[in-house]
Amino acid sequence: MSTSAALPDRIENEEHLEDLMSEPTPELVEDLKQVDGDIMVLGVGGKVGPTLARMAKRAAPGKRVIGVARFSEAGLAEQLESWGIETIRCDLLDPDAVAKLPKLRNIVYMAGKKFGTNDDPSFAWAMNTYVPAIVAREFRESRLVVFSTLCVYPFAPVVQHGWDESVEPGPLGDYANSCVGRERAFAYGSRQWGTPGRLMRLNYSIDMRYGVLIDIANWVMQEQPIPIATGHASVIWQGDCNVQMLRTFRHCTTPTSPLNIGGPELASVRLLAHEFGKRFGKAPRFDGVEQPDAWVNNTLQAQRLFGYPRVPLGRLIDWVADWVQRGMPQINKPTRYEVRAGRF
Repeated sequence: MSTSAALPDRIENEEHLEDLMSEPTPELVEDLKQVDGDIMVLGVGGKVGPTLARMAKRAAPGKRVIGVARFSEAGLAEQLESWGIETIRCDLLDPDAVAKLPKLRNIVYMAGKKFGTNDDPSFAWAMNTYVPAIVAREFRESRLVVFSTLCVYPFAPVVQHGWDESVEPGPLGDYANSCVGRERAFAYGSRQWGTPGRLMRLNYSIDMRYGVLIDIANWVMQEQPIPIATGHASVIWQGDCNVQMLRTFRHCTTPTSPLNIGGPELASVRLLAHEFGKRFGKAPRFDGVEQPDAWVNNTLQAQRLFGYPRVPLGRLIDWVADWVQRGMPQINKPTRYEVRAGRF
């Protein structure tokens, strides 16, 4: 656990949120001192990428940090550059463009496609398998920390606290299958060229504007029935997720290997709903019956490497409840954590 500044009681606004999610811990600062070379983030334009890149620059101001994306969101490239992050516009589906990117020592791979997969499965498969094959070849001399997902696992019995990394993938639906393809492409490259790396099987990261807790809080606030078949989820503060992703450069393996990233506990959906209900003065409503299994995994290996996350579940609940009560900005893209058929 970090010894950095005490956690605030509330997150005041989006600027405060961005600052907190990109705050490096002393442990990260020390780890990046031990990692040679600069850092490039491929697919920096998503929900997590900007704060991760900013955290890397704050933790290692002497390193180059480059963010690569198409930058379709107006102003994002300029925002990153204001934080000292270099930007490169690149379509990662274009092998020639990828070949021209600087070959830095440390690569965070964040590109991918989830939502809308069933509208155009071919694009999702291209983003989640073809692009990784290109990147694995072009950056075979780098360390590759790759964002993956808990969805590569089959459903796990909740009473067993989820699967560990020894369990083989058992994907459900086009999205999860293509994510296994992403992992296999990087694993092949790692074995072919001896590339060190890690496949980061991320549970649900929490940003006040997006995430499982926001989904549940909104249902309670709007007095909508909460689907309860998926009765548990593992959640982690996005800042803690960023820290663990970047610290993983010191823990890459050859060949590459998976690492689960998430909260130390499985959060009960009923518990979360009742906690929000207490704060909102509303009684949560539920739809369905909890099933004995879900997309859950355990994070003991990550806890051994990094310790407990800095922000505990109770503080996340407090922050999200306050954010929703004040009507603060949201991305308005549900996580779909409750979906059990693998269709996104």
